[in-house]
Amino acid sequence: MGLEDAINDAVNKGKEFIEQNKDKIDEVLHSEQAEGISDTILGGAADLAKKVAPGAAEQIDGVRDNLDKAVGNE
Repeated sequence: MGLEDAINDAVNKGKEFIEQNKDKIDEVLHSEQAEGISDTILGGAADLAKKVAPGAAEQIDGVRDNLDKAVGNE
């Protein structure tokens, strides 16, 4: 089994896992705990991006807000 086969096998197993556990994954992604974690990570990433590109603060906030809507319960 070559490297490409091993990678494809791992990807396929990941897809199977996600398909089999779709409901549980969705529940976790939209939990209160996920909301807190995502707020911390997204806030930190946005702050860093604003330091690197201070002129793009409004766009950075928009991206952060859109990502935040996809994770957590708020």
